[in-house]
Amino acid sequence: MPKYLFSISYTAEGAKGVRKDGGTKRRKVASKAVESLGGKLEALYFCFGQYDAVVIADLPDAASAAALSLAVAGTGGAETTTTVLITPEEMDKPRARRPPTKPRVPSGLETQLYSHVHLAGSGDGPGLAEEG
Repeated sequence: MPKYLFSISYTAEGAKGVRKDGGTKRRKVASKAVESLGGKLEALYFCFGQYDAVVIADLPDAASAAALSLAVAGTGGAETTTTVLITPEEMDKPRARRPPTKPRVPSGLETQLYSHVHLAGSGDGPGLAEEG
């Protein structure tokens, strides 16, 4: 099952809720929300810095992750950023899926790029070269 990282920034109202109810209640609510989408809460941590909390969850698909993110944002208590997490083993897979040939620059574009770089470097035309 895909794994997602939800980085959460509380609004003023969301922060008041955490202060009132505590962190363990937030974990229970998060766990219930993830499980309702067919997933499993792996971790919830509160943190300092750019985000106030992070959640790591296994969810069936991207639509489930989007639904969770929208549900959180819809409360008005927090804003979320969702990141797909990739295991080291999953990062090994793209190596085996390399295209058989090198990507090509579309025909004619090489000449245009060369001309632009040549003109920019020579001071003979428009570009980045300093005027003499």
